[in-house]
Amino acid sequence: MALRFGADVSTAETGYGTVLLDQRNGQYWELNPTATLIVRVLMESGDEAAAADALTGAYDIDRAAAEADVAALVAELRASGLAA
Repeated sequence: MALRFGADVSTAETGYGTVLLDQRNGQYWELNPTATLIVRVLMESGDEAAAADALTGAYDIDRAAAEADVAALVAELRASGLAA
């Protein structure tokens, strides 16, 4: 299943990544370029393996670290209520 932000979450791409606004509480979140890449792939395909592939292709990172980074970001976005 593809990653989706909640209806109360606004996004804006910046020169450094993506800013998220949780309109429920006014809290801002900033995603760096790496997290932005992960989110883009997950929103398109929902495939965490594809997101890890994108990371290893774009950055000098090994597969295990890429998989851990993807899983950590998804867990944090879901735990914060920003994404489902």
